[in-house]
Amino acid sequence: MRALIQRVSTASVSVGEQTVGSIGPGLCVFVGATHDDDEVTVQKLASKIWNLRIFEDDQERMNHSVGEINGEILIVSQFTLYGDTTKGRRPSFVEAASPEVAEPLIEKLCELLKVLGATVATGRFRNHMEVKIFNDGPVTLSIDV
Repeated sequence: MRALIQRVSTASVSVGEQTVGSIGPGLCVFVGATHDDDEVTVQKLASKIWNLRIFEDDQERMNHSVGEINGEILIVSQFTLYGDTTKGRRPSFVEAASPEVAEPLIEKLCELLKVLGATVATGRFRNHMEVKIFNDGPVTLSIDV
């Protein structure tokens, strides 16, 4: 699995005119699945998201995780994270898992984060989504598990 994680002050995702998920301070996580991802991969990603120390302590050092600051998590499926641009001018998405494979994996990720104690909001799979993000500092990380 591949994730792009952004520390945010707020974030929301809309489908059409309807907001389907929104959070306050926390993480906006774009998640893509590939063909060989499984439940073990999902568990590793959930642990990484929950325990990643990217929030400041009193000395302004990144020493706290999203759970330690009681932050929220917005999960947005994003197959384009597996876009390959090495050849030509049109990305290839051959490495992205099919929706039938990816959707249950991303749902499992959300379930595992909730078990860890996270407040989780989501986008809507297989829909055109508009995501609004208000970054909280210059913290954007790419993670592969």
